[in-house]
Amino acid sequence: MEIALRAVRDSDVPVFRRLMTDPEAVRMAAFGPEDPHDRAAFTAHWERLRDCSEVLRTVVADGEVVGNAAVYGVAGEREVTYWIDRAYWGRGVATAALRALLAEVTERPLYARAAADNAGSLRVLRKCGFCETARARGYAGARGREIEEVVLVLGAS
Repeated sequence: MEIALRAVRDSDVPVFRRLMTDPEAVRMAAFGPEDPHDRAAFTAHWERLRDCSEVLRTVVADGEVVGNAAVYGVAGEREVTYWIDRAYWGRGVATAALRALLAEVTERPLYARAAADNAGSLRVLRKCGFCETARARGYAGARGREIEEVVLVLGAS
């Protein structure tokens, strides 16, 4: 399977919205909106991501849009985020996309966060060199309660 990152096109955004309404994916990601079908909440989330991202890319697998990946935040505290179509989970797409993003964004350190029970995402982050630095509790809108999250870092001295 050929995985590539490219600039986000307006036509990608409806695909991202569809991906971000998959109930299992939303539950696993945890830190999304309480109602993933709320168009206004999705639009606000997407605009915020566009506004604060250093790099924002569409993930393409064999020519199909299958997700997005970004580096966002202020210098010295930037975080990575990604969302991959559940149909592509366990196939190396997230790892390949994150590696491509990290090759493009050479700034370090970079941070990441994941729900402590999101084994797949934690595995991807660790494969890409991120190391756990802390655990915290945070409100997970998609689950409607506070949960444990893992904070990871890449390239900290």
